[in-house]
Amino acid sequence: MINARAGFAAGFGFCAALLGFAYYLQHVEMQEPCPLCMVQRVAFYLLGLVFLVAAWHGPARRGRMMYGIAAFVIAGLGAAVAARHVWLQNLPKHLVPACGPDLAYMLQRFPLAETIAKVLKGSGECAEAGWRFLGLTIAGWSLFWLVTLGLFALLLALRRR
Repeated sequence: MINARAGFAAGFGFCAALLGFAYYLQHVEMQEPCPLCMVQRVAFYLLGLVFLVAAWHGPARRGRMMYGIAAFVIAGLGAAVAARHVWLQNLPKHLVPACGPDLAYMLQRFPLAETIAKVLKGSGECAEAGWRFLGLTIAGWSLFWLVTLGLFALLLALRRR
């Protein structure tokens, strides 16, 4: 069994690799991220940051619990957004909401609370599912990795030594 410091470092490595792949899909494969994709990226950034700080700190039991639970909560919130995204992608065509403005425009024009509400509601562009691997869309893989990394963080928090 790996020690907690190495586990947190591995969690950071996975987040960095997943974000790197997201940027590859965006800039090489031309898969432009929708607003829900951007929220999921923020979740991976925050999750990676918690993993990195925990790996650098190398905390004792109480610190491991705090970092692990913080990572679990962040991953859970990101997974909730990803689950909403997957749900939107699986709606029948006639129930898909209309496309809305992009995230940059909303941040410039609307108050933050209204922007967050609009983003979490999703839009027609969030229902598009272009890239697939093993039958899962980007949102499906995001959901899988957020759940996996959240459970891994919880495991690191609760293990004895």
